[in-house]
Amino acid sequence: MAAPDELFCWEGDWGLPSVSTDCLVVLAYAQFAGAPLKLRKISNPWRSPSGTLPALRTNQKETLSRPSDIIIHLRKQKYNADYDLSAKEGADSLAFISLMEEKLKPALIYTFWVEPKNYVDLTRRWYADHMPFPLNFFLPGRMQGAQLEKLRLLRGDESLEAGEELEKELYRDAAECMNLLSQRLGSHKFFFGDSPSSLDAYVFGHLAPILKSKLPNGKLQQHLKSLDNLTNFCTNILLLYFPRDGRESASQKTPAPPESGDFDHVPNKRRKQLLSVLVALGAMLSYALFTGMVSIQHVHQEALEEPPDLQGIGSPEEEEGD
Repeated sequence: MAAPDELFCWEGDWGLPSVSTDCLVVLAYAQFAGAPLKLRKISNPWRSPSGTLPALRTNQKETLSRPSDIIIHLRKQKYNADYDLSAKEGADSLAFISLMEEKLKPALIYTFWVEPKNYVDLTRRWYADHMPFPLNFFLPGRMQGAQLEKLRLLRGDESLEAGEELEKELYRDAAECMNLLSQRLGSHKFFFGDSPSSLDAYVFGHLAPILKSKLPNGKLQQHLKSLDNLTNFCTNILLLYFPRDGRESASQKTPAPPESGDFDHVPNKRRKQLLSVLVALGAMLSYALFTGMVSIQHVHQEALEEPPDLQGIGSPEEEEGD
């Protein structure tokens, strides 16, 4: 029997199996289609075979990263969640997926990676807390740059800059997309009949992070919560297909404050902060020495004993020697 394909995904939080939209799309589709994947949830994308997440390593040692490519591969392996769709339903599914890519995805990128308060207080903090050292110092910022570039490509504007006008336009488009999805879903459990399809996977992957994350600026979240059928749709999928993640979220409790007060723990907190700073400085100094940005020169003892030549300080010869 052939070994199962391996799926590498970002780990989950907030009651979700993953914090990544693309990972959620693939995870949901695999669950809907019953694909027997070997799942690896990680917080270091450099451990994935492609260096990005999600990534599927097939039993033929091929690596796929785009959700659409992964879904096509699973269909070829006879794991097809769209098997029962009619031609019209298949066309409708593609149309709504394209609509989300055009109208909803840019707003998601802006919400999590561009909006200042959300990025600093939620996105960057989450990735910095979960990534291993020293990746957590620079990789979240690099990921933000990649997401901003993706937003510019989706909008077709290389000079795109964050601002109030852009935010209003993106949120307006996203709200219109949500409204259309809500109208299409109606009172049904899934978008096409009694079984979920690839459209359900894409909708869940795009909406669940908005619904479940703790966004400081939750304008998009507020609109989604006003659409009861879409919020129930996401909740039902979590209960039916990812019950373990929901239970883990419910079981997480906020630790009680110490009876003696926070001031008793200030020395420990300061000690940890000091150690973190020293470790970071050591890492940066090591990097600077390794790359040649900083060099250490050996000075003869005789030179140290001689009085300084005031006229020679700052001379061109010494500047060249630095």
